[in-house]
Amino acid sequence: MAMNEINLTAAMRSNLVSLQSTEVLLNRTQERLATGLKVNSALDNPTNFFAARGHNQRADQLTGLKDNIGEAIQTVKAADKGVKAISSTIEQLRGIVTQARSALSASTSATQLQALDDQYNEVVKQLNNLQSDSTYKGINFLSASASLTVNFNETSSTSLTMTGFSGTASGLAISGGSASGSGTITSANLNSASGLNNIETTLNNAIATLSSEGAKLAANLGILTTRQDFITDMVNTLKEGATKLTAADTNEEGANMLMLQTRQQLGVTSLSLASQAAQSVLRLF
Repeated sequence: MAMNEINLTAAMRSNLVSLQSTEVLLNRTQERLATGLKVNSALDNPTNFFAARGHNQRADQLTGLKDNIGEAIQTVKAADKGVKAISSTIEQLRGIVTQARSALSASTSATQLQALDDQYNEVVKQLNNLQSDSTYKGINFLSASASLTVNFNETSSTSLTMTGFSGTASGLAISGGSASGSGTITSANLNSASGLNNIETTLNNAIATLSSEGAKLAANLGILTTRQDFITDMVNTLKEGATKLTAADTNEEGANMLMLQTRQQLGVTSLSLASQAAQSVLRLF
């Protein structure tokens, strides 16, 4: 036999509905206080929820780009270190040329001049070693074949493409010397004044080339650093915007909690009063 439904008085049902509504509001307020968010799902506020999610997704994409920019900055720095080291090496070559001039003026023996030739060859070898070692993550801007494109936004519509240059002795058109450091100077030598003049001219031109290429590296480094800082600010702006759309005011929610608890207590009291009419039936027995 099916049991009959329990019939509540109108007053009791009204109070019950009010208590149920208060319970829903209490649960929502507790969730906001626990998470610190007033919009925890699309059901709370679809517009703000999806707008905030879009901001956060873009911020995540830009953060990934910032990491790539950071790696590009390190690649440029590695090349810049190589340029500085090669410039110092060329100064060593100039020093050897100066010694050779003095040796020629003093009518130094061929053996001593050959020793200077050997020194020159060894320094050229080290110059080429410096060029090959100026690599970061497989990219060497001291190589003419090097190229790197760095994207600055999530759609790849803004970017910077950087290319390298040959930083070897032959690439810098330095006269004399050998890549391996063995053998003698063939295209020019330290045994004649004309040969020394030719070598010194090529060394001066190499310094000028390095200075020009170093300026390009510095310009690219400035662009990358500016973009990195810009993306950092943009990510903060996007996250701040998302927070404003979804964050709860904890002071307001705390006040709401106190008010709802008070309302709940009053509702229970009201429900108790409404049930007294039904309890009066007990007095008949």
